[in-house]
Amino acid sequence: MQEVIEYLEKNKELHMEELKEFLHIPSVSTDSRHKKDVKKAADFVANYLSEAGLDMVEVQETKGHPLVYAEWMHAGEEAPTVLIYGHYDVQPPDPMDQWKSDPFQADIRDGRIYARGASDDKGQVFMHLVVLKAYLKTVGSLPINIKVCIEGEEEIGSANLHTILREQKDKFAADFAVISDSGMVAKDQPTILYGLKGFTGLEITLKGPDNDLHSGLYGGAIKNPAMAMADLLMTMKDKEEVIQVEGFYDHVEPLTYDERELIKNAPSEDYSVSTGAPETVSEKGYTAKEHTMARPTLEINGLYSGYQGEGTKTIIPSTATAKLTCRLVPGQDPEQIQDLLVKHLEKHVPKGVELMIKREALSAKAYKVDPNHTLIKKAAESLTETFGKEAVYVRMGGSIPVVEWIDASYGIPVVLLGFGTSDDRLHSPNESFPVAHFEKGMKTLVYFWKKIKEDQKK
Repeated sequence: MQEVIEYLEKNKELHMEELKEFLHIPSVSTDSRHKKDVKKAADFVANYLSEAGLDMVEVQETKGHPLVYAEWMHAGEEAPTVLIYGHYDVQPPDPMDQWKSDPFQADIRDGRIYARGASDDKGQVFMHLVVLKAYLKTVGSLPINIKVCIEGEEEIGSANLHTILREQKDKFAADFAVISDSGMVAKDQPTILYGLKGFTGLEITLKGPDNDLHSGLYGGAIKNPAMAMADLLMTMKDKEEVIQVEGFYDHVEPLTYDERELIKNAPSEDYSVSTGAPETVSEKGYTAKEHTMARPTLEINGLYSGYQGEGTKTIIPSTATAKLTCRLVPGQDPEQIQDLLVKHLEKHVPKGVELMIKREALSAKAYKVDPNHTLIKKAAESLTETFGKEAVYVRMGGSIPVVEWIDASYGIPVVLLGFGTSDDRLHSPNESFPVAHFEKGMKTLVYFWKKIKEDQKK
């Protein structure tokens, strides 16, 4: 292990330059103009794994963007096999005018590397690639059997991955999985993420007249779809942040005393600093931390209708549209939640408008692993060894659909070993990742693989 750590230390400047090269590729999966760039990023990952010494590396074509698969299976039949998952695609960089540096020309300042994908997820994926290379270039072997799955469609819902995992089940089969696509509660505070929320949503449109109308001629006679939308949305949640959709909470797994203590003991984020919002709001009976980590939510993600340009245009708009998403917790089924939302909307739609609903096609259930699982404890020990602090245990309000898919397909534990921070500005201008976390993350992985091997010997 010491040889591997020394290799990482000796070559850290090289690894940073290689990461910059990876970040330079504008692999924006949602934009067809970047289709070749997405393929270039897949080739970068595949070439790096080949040069590292993995003996089976392939770029697997899908109906969308490619998936990179690799493996090294020479640790022996008795050794466990891990599936390492990550993604090389990134969000669009817009709005460009808010970036302080080019989003695809990585810039290091104030101890952070700034670029689109620095934290989500290229920086964290690359840590795994480098550690695999470090082992194979020094000791010539890996402590356990390794399978690697790096996809190019996570930012657009992993449209083809679910099918691939189902149809090629034996190929991706493993004893456990490790994913570094998450973060810590604070910089230099090791964190074990033992739960994720599920996800589902709807797009709703209220249609009034066939076309925009003169507000002076028709105001008072024709229902305004924008006003109707405001009325409809107000029926879905009360002033105490309690969702009013009948049946929404029926199957929610309650928070236990022990879990509330885990959440309470986790460091608190200063939301006014990290978000700029003047104050927090949360569901009645729960703290803001409890709500974000372990209670379901319903949010409006987009709301638009009528004239959006400069000045005034006196119209009654023809339509109004809202995009809604829910983050779900254990016990909630995404399809059932969609049904409940639709039933509520149909019941409360105002007179004078027609309701049209588009269901979110890709949904996911929540995921939670026992925080006392042996693998989780070893991950926590590895983090403590690197960062010199005891790890805290939290659940996260975000969703990583592949986690639930792996759980459903293979029934194996998923270790969420992320190194991002609340200051990383994921999906926003000036995304960044602490350089120290990039380096410490790799050391943590070295310690983790070593501990897994030692446990297997016992």
